[in-house]
Amino acid sequence: MEIRTAFHKRLREIQDDVLAMGSMVEKATDRAVEALKERDLDKAREVVTGDQKVNRKRFDIEEKCVQLIATQQPMASDLRAIICVLNIITEIERIGDHAEGIARIVLMIGDEPPLKPLIDIPRMAEKVNDMLHRSLDALINRDAEAARRIVAEDDEVDNLYDQVFRELLTFMAEDARTITRATRLIWVAHNLERSADRVTNICERVVYMVTGKMEELSVSKY
Repeated sequence: MEIRTAFHKRLREIQDDVLAMGSMVEKATDRAVEALKERDLDKAREVVTGDQKVNRKRFDIEEKCVQLIATQQPMASDLRAIICVLNIITEIERIGDHAEGIARIVLMIGDEPPLKPLIDIPRMAEKVNDMLHRSLDALINRDAEAARRIVAEDDEVDNLYDQVFRELLTFMAEDARTITRATRLIWVAHNLERSADRVTNICERVVYMVTGKMEELSVSKY
């Protein structure tokens, strides 16, 4: 009994670390898009350098998971939970990479004048962060149905991406001088679209952890 109690205490601590890592990545996404809107190169650089902290957090969680497996001899369901955590932190780290990618694009843009007011890209970022936050809540609460509902919302991000893509293509078709600026905004939107796909992967792992069945809940069209 004491062994099981110690195991679950350490697993809860690891899950708290996962939530902290998720919060770090949410903030990175927010700050990267804010840097884009404000043409704030210092803020963009902070996101780029801060990605190393996200990577370090992932490695720390991985080490804790390995130690937990080695020292606590988890049962099948417990082992499944640890494996899911290992997969989920990989997805979170990749979302952090997408935030860093946006920040690097901001640095490429520099002080160029904005091509258009940014409306749909910030909406994409807000939706991605909301999905990520709730997917980690579903992990903590062992809520497979909540995870499934979040996956269904990926279409909203895809639709926003389509809208951004079409609008920017129109700019490029009408004035070739806008091609470089429009292309960079498309790259930003694509990073956010891929982040949403990463969230669906997290949700698939939550469902697997709860049900023991691995299912492909959503297939990206990109």
